[in-house]
Amino acid sequence: MELQLSTPALLFSAITLLMLAFTNRFLAIATLIRGLHKNYLKDPDQEIIVEQIHNLRRRLTLIKNMQLFGVFSFLLCVICMYLLFQGYTSAANWVFVISMLSLLISLGISLVEIQISTKALNLELSDMEDIFEKRKSSLDLFFKKDDK
Repeated sequence: MELQLSTPALLFSAITLLMLAFTNRFLAIATLIRGLHKNYLKDPDQEIIVEQIHNLRRRLTLIKNMQLFGVFSFLLCVICMYLLFQGYTSAANWVFVISMLSLLISLGISLVEIQISTKALNLELSDMEDIFEKRKSSLDLFFKKDDK
């Protein structure tokens, strides 16, 4: 199969949308970090805040790497198109393969970041679940139906 000039161009919209999603995740984490920082200054002994800060630091690093590999993939697509335009099809094929691998790495890192994000949400829910379970048990006694 011969690589056409339009093939790497098809990735432009996909990579651009991914970069937009990665940037939105970055901005959301930046907002969370600022909020946690304020909470940490108020009460630095809260263990959950410290855990969330460590979690957000890892996620921030992952998002930076996701963006790095996404931009690298985009750059390689442009180089691939230039090589195809110049008639260097063999080199263009290799550059396109590397571009696809870079995009695959970016998506893989995204999956890891999603897993860590889920763990962070579970940390938040664990606090609320403890409070809910205490309330639930006391409310269950009050609203308990008689099985007669």
